[in-house]
Parts: sequence; structure tokens; C-alpha cells
Amino acid sequence: MEQEIKELLISALQLEDLKPDDIDAEQALFVEGLGLDSIDALELGLALQKRYGLSMAADSAETRKHFASIRALAQFVASHRKIAA
Repeated sequence: MEQEIKELLISALQLEDLKPDDIDAEQALFVEGLGLDSIDALELGLALQKRYGLSMAADSAETRKHFASIRALAQFVASHRKIAA
């Protein structure tokens, strides 16, 4: 799942200079770490919504927690898949 999220992130944000193996699953996505910004968060959120049918509140503490790292996003997607199944 983490590999899939990394590939989605690279594709959605057009980060052609990155490879999935370049991204540490526990690395922060915003500010430090990958240095993504709020526009990147919106684009990534839309990509997650399209691929996995997820819906998230745009500015909630819960959403920020899920977007903390690739690992956190993968866990969120995996738990959502179990609920939907």
C-alpha cells in the first residue's frame, strides 16, 4: 500500500524527479520532509478521492494526521478499504 501511495503522490503532483524509493514512508510530507504545500495537499486529496473513493474534511486535525506521512496515508487508506469491504 505504501508503494502505491508513493506512486500516486508522484503522479498526482508531477514529481518526475522523484522515484518511489526516494521517499521514506515515515518522512513528513509537508513543510520539512518533502516540503509539500496546501495546494499539493488538495491535489493529493483529489487523487486519493478518485482512486480510493475517500472523502476527507479539507481542514481538520484528523485529515492533517492522515497526511503526516506516506505510512499514515497508507494506514488510512487500508482502514477505509476494510470498512468499505
